[in-house]
Amino acid sequence: MLTRRLVGAASAAVIAALALPAIATAQEKKTIRAVMHAPLRITDPIITTAYIIRNHGYMIYDTLFAMDEQQKIQPQMVEKYETSADKLTWTFTLRDGLKWHDGAPVTSDDAIASLTRWSKNDAMGQALAGATKEWKKIDDKTFQLVLKEPFGLVLDSIGKPSSNTPFIMPKRVAEAPANKAIAEHAPKDWHIGSGPFKFAIGEFQPGTKVVYEKNADYVPRKEKASWMAGGKVVKVDRVEWINVGDPQTTVNALIKGEIDYIEQPVHDLFPAIKKSPDIVLHDFNKMGLLGWMRINWLHPPFNNAKVRQAVLMAVNQEDYLAVLVGDPEYYKYCASFFTCGTTYESSAGAPDMKKPNVEKAKQLLKEGGYKGEEILILHPTDLKAITPYGPVTEQALKKIGMNVKLLAMDWASVVARRAKQDAPAQGGWHIFHTFWVGADLLNPVTNAGMNAKGPKGGFFGWPEDPDMEKMRADFIKETDPAKQKAIAEAITKRAFEQVMYVPIGQMQFPAAYRKSLSGVLDGPVPVFWNVEKK
Repeated sequence: MLTRRLVGAASAAVIAALALPAIATAQEKKTIRAVMHAPLRITDPIITTAYIIRNHGYMIYDTLFAMDEQQKIQPQMVEKYETSADKLTWTFTLRDGLKWHDGAPVTSDDAIASLTRWSKNDAMGQALAGATKEWKKIDDKTFQLVLKEPFGLVLDSIGKPSSNTPFIMPKRVAEAPANKAIAEHAPKDWHIGSGPFKFAIGEFQPGTKVVYEKNADYVPRKEKASWMAGGKVVKVDRVEWINVGDPQTTVNALIKGEIDYIEQPVHDLFPAIKKSPDIVLHDFNKMGLLGWMRINWLHPPFNNAKVRQAVLMAVNQEDYLAVLVGDPEYYKYCASFFTCGTTYESSAGAPDMKKPNVEKAKQLLKEGGYKGEEILILHPTDLKAITPYGPVTEQALKKIGMNVKLLAMDWASVVARRAKQDAPAQGGWHIFHTFWVGADLLNPVTNAGMNAKGPKGGFFGWPEDPDMEKMRADFIKETDPAKQKAIAEAITKRAFEQVMYVPIGQMQFPAAYRKSLSGVLDGPVPVFWNVEKK
């Protein structure tokens, strides 16, 4: 499974450098030492959907509403709210005790500025903004959302659990342009939140180490912690995220007690993990992760639907699932844009993604006018949950006669480059791979891949399809569940016709942690409140 062990010696040195000096500190303070699925370099969770940055957001920020384990939206920073009889005016009141890490109170101005910025980048935020007349401040703790028309997903939008999560930031930080990182806009206080942990900015080593300290001033809700909702009670002094790089070295460090937690250990190391009596292997996200191959619609040859269809015909999901996961216990075939096993799962219009149709794909390339252009695939080498995808796609596309090149880079570079709309030869791209938690792909609004607004509002890849946008708008307005499901099925069929993206399977990624930790919460996002360490 690739060459992950070639960096073992270097990774061991990283463990030695980062882990051993911290042992004395851990004796004085209770510290959780975790290896996350990717290194943290970018820290603005609104400018990108990357999950490691979303995870960082949950450490230091808070949200107005949050989703619990029953998938119900509950108040979080909000104490109370009410709606007018015509459902056009929503009034929210912030709860007492909300303070920024610098001691200033959280206000309505902060909430309005944060939601305004978030709504420019997020698919559900854009839908909500389209129905919004204004955000209106009543006083420092009370504000209103005034709609132009009824919008049945208000709480689902501002309480969505994953990327882009509508985190609340100080107004002066949230006033950053939606396409500009907050660190550039507010360099002195871009790291200030109101959440349960504080960002130890002086110890931040981008790509190597991140430190969070307990926010002693945080006032948690009284309810029991449940997914992203409830009381965020911090029971340790510090959390350190360290980047090791080599999966084998990381697992060895966990077994030896040098670290406490691995967010996504690789599946072929599960036997070693299961043999250790001190380690728990647990699947916190029962909806799993869904893999994507995202195609750039802006430039040839993929501005032609037939060439995109050729790629869809070339894919065998089993190839991706086998190389990434290996064990069928932890993956399943899923020819659906919406999470398999949930309400809107549908394969309407899908080809058989277990049996590539190479001849049909070749014919579609010919009909689409493919002229042998070099296809640039962004290939992250440091993200174990995505790294194997690139070579699989390379092989599949070469079989149908495409000229393919993998561009090796780290994940942070992929995140930066995929945002560029330039032609591939001028610094852009043709294809990148990613994955999403199932909670992000439940319906046509939460699924960013169904956004068909094009280059002026769509997700990276920038599909533009007015028919798709009309159907998504119909879904938002519809209140009858049966009719909503019919619309979602029509959207699925259209998405396969146009190839919004190529779904490449559904997977489970259990986390591993030492039994010295307790209270680790289930949910689509790894969090460190409620966790105790012996």
